[in-house]
Amino acid sequence: MAGVSDVPAPSPARRAFPPNWPLRIGLVALALYVFYASSILNITWARFVEGFGHGGRFLSRMFPPNFAADKLALLYSGMFESLQIAILATVFGILFSVPLGLAAARNLSFAPLAWFTRGLIALLRSFHPVILAILFVKAVGFGALAGVLALIVASMGFLSKLIAEAAEEISMKQMEAIRATGAPFLSVLVIAVAPQIMPRFIGFSAYQLDSNLRNSALVGLVGGGGIGATLFTAFQRFDYDFVLTIVLAIIFTVTVGEILSGWMRRLFQ
Repeated sequence: MAGVSDVPAPSPARRAFPPNWPLRIGLVALALYVFYASSILNITWARFVEGFGHGGRFLSRMFPPNFAADKLALLYSGMFESLQIAILATVFGILFSVPLGLAAARNLSFAPLAWFTRGLIALLRSFHPVILAILFVKAVGFGALAGVLALIVASMGFLSKLIAEAAEEISMKQMEAIRATGAPFLSVLVIAVAPQIMPRFIGFSAYQLDSNLRNSALVGLVGGGGIGATLFTAFQRFDYDFVLTIVLAIIFTVTVGEILSGWMRRLFQ
């Protein structure tokens, strides 16, 4: 029989949920910063409550929406231009993003090219489409061209990054098998890489089209054409009932675009 000395000593009691002091200190610091930022930005409860009154009066002037024939003509023209901007930006954004994304994939290109391309993609993703639209309006003037160029650049930043990440996750066995036959690099991309990333690529493209439909209204607010320009003009003229009509049309268009993009993803995946 084992002696008393062989009996293991009882382990000290352990707490089920030990205090995480770094997390607690971080949360306290975050709370203090929130109060500090609110004070210097003049964010007060009085202004918030006062805003309800202004918002109520603004909404009361928006109802009922204006469906007059002359207003609907402006609405159709602006929405049609926004659709054209979104489609053109998506098509050219996809065309430019594919080589850029493949060049950024570290398993497909050599390291200096991959890192340079990744830096370029990071630069493209640094700016919001509205900022890009302002820059292109200054460069090429007001109109749809500035909106298309802004959304192309924004699409390249988004799609290129996702294509690069999808390419880096592919199985290299298929590439090695195609390379063993002596096939050129382009054939390797078409036969081994494209089939593996195509389902995700279709989903990315459908989402980007949906995003460009929304952003086409934003870039129009700063002179990029489309329904955003019509919306900005209606605000300047205090046609708030027509503003509501435009907002309803944008919501309807974006909803339809979301349904179509979801259908495309299910169809090709």
